[in-house]
Amino acid sequence: MKKYYISTFGCQMNFHDSEKISGVLNAEGYAEAGGPSDADVIIFNTCSIRQKAEQKFFSQLGKMKAFKKRNPGLKIAVAGCIAQQEGDRIIQKAPFIDYVIGPQNINLLKDFILNEEKAIATQDNPYLQDTDLPAERADTVKALVNIMYGCNNFCSYCIVPYTRGREKSRAAASIVREINELSQKGFKEVTLLGQNVNSYKSEVDFPGLLERIKKIEGIKRIRFVTSHPKDLSEDLIFAIRDYENVCEHIHLPLQSGSSRVLGLMNRKYTYDEYLKKILTIRKEIPDISITSDIIAGFPQETDEDHEETINALKEIEFDGIFAFKYSQRPGTTASLMEGQIEDAVKSVRLYEILDLQNKITEKKNKYLERTTQEILIEGPSEKGHDKLTGRTRTNKIFIAPLHDGKKPGDIVSGLVTKANRHSLYGEFV
Repeated sequence: MKKYYISTFGCQMNFHDSEKISGVLNAEGYAEAGGPSDADVIIFNTCSIRQKAEQKFFSQLGKMKAFKKRNPGLKIAVAGCIAQQEGDRIIQKAPFIDYVIGPQNINLLKDFILNEEKAIATQDNPYLQDTDLPAERADTVKALVNIMYGCNNFCSYCIVPYTRGREKSRAAASIVREINELSQKGFKEVTLLGQNVNSYKSEVDFPGLLERIKKIEGIKRIRFVTSHPKDLSEDLIFAIRDYENVCEHIHLPLQSGSSRVLGLMNRKYTYDEYLKKILTIRKEIPDISITSDIIAGFPQETDEDHEETINALKEIEFDGIFAFKYSQRPGTTASLMEGQIEDAVKSVRLYEILDLQNKITEKKNKYLERTTQEILIEGPSEKGHDKLTGRTRTNKIFIAPLHDGKKPGDIVSGLVTKANRHSLYGEFV
């Protein structure tokens, strides 16, 4: 039996693409290898959203030349956003690569491998939203489900519209059918994926899709990422408030607290407009957890702009953030802007952002001590073989000692006895 090995970089979208790659290869009789040295096919599923992820990929790729020399029959494929962005230039840089496959063309992988010729597929796939591929799920409790592909927003810093194409929404009936199948297999939670789920549109809009999914028996929790602030509707807020199995958590990227910088980013909202939506969310759903993304050191960002971001973090008090230094991405508008910020300045600003947010996150978590939370048990904890880990409805990690009868997939009550910055500790009750 031939074996494959996948190395995945980047976001949940990429991890789910890797599940589909596994599904495609398993259907062809392949099995997953324990490591790259045991594989007949090695696939790198890449991310180019930030330079660091790209550098990490090319570092790993360089090691493959020796693998290929030892095993000339080994096939090496590069998939994902770097594949789409670079195309045949990757093979020019690394001739030992056999296949280059963009995110829209995963379905062609089996044909490439069976054909055994070098091949490149980075073309637009007009049928992507109608192509249902088998997925080898990495989890047995939670599942990722694509509801749409691509993006139409063209934020000035972002490569996604160029690597994943224009927005394409899957048919609601297809999504509901997939989630019904997941429910029948025992999955308890689904996370709906899209670059901007708020702009989902097929037979229904996104709140309408949630209304259909909430009726699926066995699915106890529904999550979604990512929401764009400009398209966040009151109907979606009401759906989170009213639908019992839609979790009280929303990831709503701010990116900057400066309206001037938001304009340079082409985000299509001001800070005041963003704040107004945050206040509406918290008015309707007081216990909701809100997380966000922040970019430090965007081109032309002044000390005053940075201070506005600091003030925004203090005013909003997110439950958590993902914050990164601005990274120049080839082909984006921002990469050509004047006023690029020195890396040392970006580092200082990022440190200030993270230091403040860490304090806010820890303070907010401390409020949960001595409270009882609904926990979906996900599996063994990395903190020790005698512990289980799960999540609250608000997407906070909860760790507790093993308890008789408690197992992955169970939804139970958990008493929070200690809150740290990144996790809650307690016991099942």
